[in-house]
Amino acid sequence: MLTAEAQALEASEVARKAVEAASDKQASDIVLLNVRSICSFADYFVICSADSERQMKAIYEEIEQDLKKDGVLPHHHEGTADSGWLLIDFGDVIIHIFAPPEREYYQLDELWGKATPMLRIQ
Repeated sequence: MLTAEAQALEASEVARKAVEAASDKQASDIVLLNVRSICSFADYFVICSADSERQMKAIYEEIEQDLKKDGVLPHHHEGTADSGWLLIDFGDVIIHIFAPPEREYYQLDELWGKATPMLRIQ
């Protein structure tokens, strides 16, 4: 949900700010995918990994707080840190934060393999 001042913030900017926030909290294997041409419900996916539940929560909170400063609020969220997967849905941008075993299991990077990779931070 965008506030009036956030209307000008493009989906690509939201995605990049989410990547920066995840990086600030030491997320690993951060991937930004442009899924616009192959997905009907989003333009960008940000996928990253965290080594602990505490780090997952910190990444989640950093992304949410940084985007809130720009008036960008999530539509909804799913998952829990103890499940190994958190999702934040900003409409055109969907953020996935995984524990390494869950990321390996779900293999979103491969599932959306036809997406255009915009950025990868190992």
